[in-house]
Amino acid sequence: MTAFDVRTGLGWDSHRLVAGRPLILGGVRIESELGLDGHSDADVLTHAVIDALLGAAGMGDIGEHFPDTDERWRGADSIALLRHVAGLVADAGWTTTSIDATVILERPKLKPHKEAMAAGLADAARIAPDRVNVKATTAERLDAVGRGEGAVAQAVATIVRGQ
Repeated sequence: MTAFDVRTGLGWDSHRLVAGRPLILGGVRIESELGLDGHSDADVLTHAVIDALLGAAGMGDIGEHFPDTDERWRGADSIALLRHVAGLVADAGWTTTSIDATVILERPKLKPHKEAMAAGLADAARIAPDRVNVKATTAERLDAVGRGEGAVAQAVATIVRGQ
């Protein structure tokens, strides 16, 4: 390690869309007939950010910290999980400097919600809102996501330690 250490982590998550579940992305509840299915609140965006931070810090992955075989995490608020992970990263001496994430979902359109998603992620990750970027796109009707069967999110997080 040098006097100034920079690391980057990549996160990726996917969940199916189903009736009877809320659609939560980046901690924001979005009006939709379908929501994401999962053990927790199935927030793919926040899950991808969690994995990016854990990867950058060399701390494993979301499944190791919050396994879906553990009933404690059933219905869990993913933003609360991100707060916990941000604390672990900070306790290890790291400072999160940026998060860039993309949600891939056919509908509903996410543009009206991107700013709120970025603000919620920034708050939970303990960084300034201008250091979090959330992008939204579709799969152009290709594959399962393009057919409206699910959603995918990708994230990159950069952390630093030292001066």
